[in-house]
Amino acid sequence: MDDSPKLTSRQQQILELIQRAIERTGSPPTRAEIAAELGYRSPNAAEEHLKALARKGVIDLVSGTSRGIRVKSDTLRRLNASRLRTGEESGVDAIPAAAFLALQLPLVGRVAAGSPILAQEHIERTFTVEPHLFARKPDYLLKVRGMSMRDAGILDGDLLAVQRASDAKDGQIVVARLGDEVTVKRLRRTAAGIELLPENPDFSTIHVPTGSTDFSLEGLAVGLIRNTLLG
Repeated sequence: MDDSPKLTSRQQQILELIQRAIERTGSPPTRAEIAAELGYRSPNAAEEHLKALARKGVIDLVSGTSRGIRVKSDTLRRLNASRLRTGEESGVDAIPAAAFLALQLPLVGRVAAGSPILAQEHIERTFTVEPHLFARKPDYLLKVRGMSMRDAGILDGDLLAVQRASDAKDGQIVVARLGDEVTVKRLRRTAAGIELLPENPDFSTIHVPTGSTDFSLEGLAVGLIRNTLLG
């Protein structure tokens, strides 16, 4: 028996819009972005649909942040399992059952200066995670420290799912190494180099000049797990 909540076509459209934004940039859209995508004049119309989705138990709304939308794990599992069955994302045959095997993801804690992010001494533990939670396969989990990405819904203590990558598109949330530090920020390219943007006005943008040898990209944010869910 299917006990998943019944959504209107508009609610389903908004839910899929949220997931696509998370897949593309690593964070949910703002109310204004949802309104613009759907042709609403005011973000209030989008807010009403979001509240309806929250009442149906499909998402959580986090107060105080412009991107405070969290798709619940059961919802992500249904959405991604449906895509895998239908081959919706690539237009090819459904992915075989082996793709549903649980992922073993190492949790990276503090990273020592100058050493690889996945060095054994950085691994705090390993989590078994259902792949349905992510549209793109992560390689590891990174424990978030600090509140510089608060307005993207990424909070201190959260576990960021990261896919290893050496390049990223403008607007994506990345894990970057700056000298001896590893940081999570939104990437933007400029004529002068790269900017790493916080999602909290209390923090400053980091400017990386073209040709800097102190910068390297470690990966892309592909999902988020609230730490309390993985006891």
